[in-house]
Amino acid sequence: MIDTALLPQSQIAELFFQVYRYGQITKEQRQFLKTFLLQETLPYEERTAIDRMIYAVRRGWLKIAE
Repeated sequence: MIDTALLPQSQIAELFFQVYRYGQITKEQRQFLKTFLLQETLPYEERTAIDRMIYAVRRGWLKIAE
């Protein structure tokens, strides 16, 4: 399991870039997002980036890789 308390805040920004660059989100990336979302102190910018990725998956703009 990923300890998100030790990760730099730019980790979500990097993940956001990778997901949009390749047009898909992997199982590992989804697990990271789930772990990150369970944090009680989630900064607004990171929450917005995660919401955008979820929205893009729902709209079909991003694919879910198996």
